[in-house]
Amino acid sequence: MPVCRAGGSIGKSFLGRLQRKPASFFGRLLGSFASGEMVSVIRRVIAENARDFLPHYRMAALCMLAIAATTGYMAYLMKPLVDDVFYGHQWEKVIRICIEVVLIFAIRGFASYGQGVLLAKVGNNVVARYQRRLFEHLMRLDIGFFTGTRSGQLAAQIAQNVTGIRDLLNVTLVATTRDIVTLIALVAVMVSTNPALSLIALLIGPPLIYAVNYLARRLRRINREAVEINSRLLGAMQESVQGISIIKAFTMENVLTEKISGVILRAEERSNKIASVSERLGPVTEILAGIAIAAVIGLAGWRAQHYGIPPGDIFAFITALLLAYDPARKLARTQVTLERALINAKMIYEILDIEPQQGDVANAKPLQVTAGNVRFTDVRFSYLDHMPVLHGVSFEAMAGRTTAIVGPSGAGKSTLFALLQRFYDLDAGQITIDGQDISQVTKHSLRSKIAYVSQHPYLFEGTISDNIRYGRPDASDKEVEEAARLANAEDFIVQQPQGYHTLVGENGVTLSGGQRQRLSIARAIVRNAPILLLDEATSALDNESEAKVQQALERVMAKRTTLVIAHRLSTVVNADHIVVLEEGQLVEEGTHRELVARPHGIYARFYRMQTERAENLLEGGEVDTNDATMEQIRGGRR
Repeated sequence: MPVCRAGGSIGKSFLGRLQRKPASFFGRLLGSFASGEMVSVIRRVIAENARDFLPHYRMAALCMLAIAATTGYMAYLMKPLVDDVFYGHQWEKVIRICIEVVLIFAIRGFASYGQGVLLAKVGNNVVARYQRRLFEHLMRLDIGFFTGTRSGQLAAQIAQNVTGIRDLLNVTLVATTRDIVTLIALVAVMVSTNPALSLIALLIGPPLIYAVNYLARRLRRINREAVEINSRLLGAMQESVQGISIIKAFTMENVLTEKISGVILRAEERSNKIASVSERLGPVTEILAGIAIAAVIGLAGWRAQHYGIPPGDIFAFITALLLAYDPARKLARTQVTLERALINAKMIYEILDIEPQQGDVANAKPLQVTAGNVRFTDVRFSYLDHMPVLHGVSFEAMAGRTTAIVGPSGAGKSTLFALLQRFYDLDAGQITIDGQDISQVTKHSLRSKIAYVSQHPYLFEGTISDNIRYGRPDASDKEVEEAARLANAEDFIVQQPQGYHTLVGENGVTLSGGQRQRLSIARAIVRNAPILLLDEATSALDNESEAKVQQALERVMAKRTTLVIAHRLSTVVNADHIVVLEEGQLVEEGTHRELVARPHGIYARFYRMQTERAENLLEGGEVDTNDATMEQIRGGRR
């Protein structure tokens, strides 16, 4: 399948896609995720981000240490409060203790605010950083990656997983700085007041750790499945929105609703399973904590009754124990929380670690176009092994002239365009521009010398002016407007609510097909490149618009090397050179006059059939050399 047509019809493929197993790319993402990988992911995230945000993390860590210290001191205050004030009747200490309590909570409040704001800023910056990094990386990947990956699922994966890096950093920092330090401070208070009771309280640690590890292992598998299903769901919804016209045209609403409802049900079941498993930690933690606290209270009461131990130590110990429960509970849930963040982060790195398969060779030089002569020499290519598309195609597109490429669907016409732009590398042969092998020059310099108009015009988010200026970002408003006039687009542009500054809908849905095509042509005109590729550029235009645009294209093509894939005779007849492809082979080439003069040639049959059809069409009809006609010609030749 040529790259120009890789998208295909959503209406034809959507139902099948929804039921398929995940592509191999995402299958690899959801592979084994051992604990060693978890550590390596955490190290990588910290190594890539910690240094840049070190000042912020230092301040956030200080805030967390302040929270931990004040929490421990709050428990320590229970001893003098009970022993000195209520038991010893030293009422003069009440004011000091009250002031200390107010200061403790004030410090905690400001520290919590500082921690929250700092971590939010860092987290948002991390998300933005990885979004930019992902997009830049995706733009460097070759076309093959995108033709083998569902765009909707890829977008959903990125949207879901990019926050995993932020969560991983924040959870790790909060757990190691605030919760662990708080727990250590409170345990220190417990041990200093009563070592024996501390030992009893800490006995809940081993069973709690075992329970956490068991639940984390269960959640790891479920989380992977949930991420996969949710990405498929979001991708399917995105594709259905993009193909809504096809869906409605074929009355597929009920069928797709039923199919997507099934995916939604699976996603709901996975989410419920995650909630069921992860929340099991709650009762386990509560029961173990309850047993420990009850045992401590019972033993403390028994010792106070029999040995007359002052109540201050017991109150301080119990307060520290109760306060220690919260950070202990959070730490117990940290591994559970990290599971999803680690999976999300690893999936992001799986994308970032994909190496472009088609890079520039060492010491590649910029392409220098002097005339624009394009030569294909024994070009062989296949998208898949053992399924060749081109079989030794050789021809020359002369500089400053127009070369038309004719042939049935699947003959390899659009593939030639893809290879000339180095979307793929050749299996064998050579393509040169002014004698320079395009595989030895930088891709950026090569593509900057080429303007391309697809048979399927694509418009991006933004204004009409923005979409034209994508051809050359530094083009002035005057150049944009001139390109629109040459493409016969100015008339409908000025009728838009805001003219050139009118926002287009998704892929220009608010414009007609002909209008989108004319904007695509204007984009190619403003690029001002020496080589022009037209892939059925006028196929979406009516006869009147086609005539005007053809006149504009002829003016633009005058001093450029132009390669044209076209079915309409108006373009084919006027070409300086015509190349006829059939099943990936060049079967004929020459001028229109030369090819028509061959009575048994494919092009001659093709031309005669088109002429006969034109004579029989009603006035105002269109004359297309469509694929069906070419198949008929090929069959007649055989």
